[in-house]
Amino acid sequence: MPLSAMIVDDEQLARDELAYLLKGVGDIDVVAQGKNGVEAVNLIKEHNPDVVFLDVQMPGLDGFGVIKKLLDRRVPLPQIVFATAYEQYAIKAFEVNAVDYLLKPFDKKRVAQSVQKARKNLQTEAPSSDKLETLVRMLESQRPQNSKVLLKSTGRLFLVDQKDICFSSIEDGVITVVTAGGMEGQSNCRTLEELLESLDPNLFWRAHRSFLVNINRIKEVVPWFKSSYQVRMDDRKQTEVPVSRAQTKRLRELFKL
Repeated sequence: MPLSAMIVDDEQLARDELAYLLKGVGDIDVVAQGKNGVEAVNLIKEHNPDVVFLDVQMPGLDGFGVIKKLLDRRVPLPQIVFATAYEQYAIKAFEVNAVDYLLKPFDKKRVAQSVQKARKNLQTEAPSSDKLETLVRMLESQRPQNSKVLLKSTGRLFLVDQKDICFSSIEDGVITVVTAGGMEGQSNCRTLEELLESLDPNLFWRAHRSFLVNINRIKEVVPWFKSSYQVRMDDRKQTEVPVSRAQTKRLRELFKL
């Protein structure tokens, strides 16, 4: 039986190159390709591939974030082969945890070895979840948190401290971020989920499918219809953000309601 494979990389050339090399290996079918981490999570759930060649450095939800999402959602993990260009600390972590990796630019012989290793692991049913979970924890502890967010406003690009962000919203695919100082700008992230991955999880909360809020910037909790709530933010307009029914429990936990 040929192995089913998936390629995830934000660069089209990298995807094309790896697909070409895998075709040369033989007995492996590329069933899907993804260009970002959010797509990767959805495609892995949809196709359940045997092996995923996963780029480490992607904007928004990176390769390690993909693994974390899959673990959090208890999605059965395929064999993972990470692809990386330069992060030496990551390579050391891969070796310690016996997780396979490829260095860019790709080498034909090394790609074939990764396929062989994935096939062997599948035949012996070697568990990979524990190793990957340990790897993600190790890398998260080493990875510096970027405290700045890039916003576009009036044709200019601004770097804003996360702590100064009040909330962000999405409408018609456009993400707007509002700061405590009254500035409004657009994020280049494609989804709120992608934006959330770049923010401090201790500060930001998905109050509604269309809103992210900074917990420290909530000024008031406003009771609403049928035991629901809104939160009033401390931006200049004192914007009221709806809280979805699914997130009402989280709101009560946050403020001991």
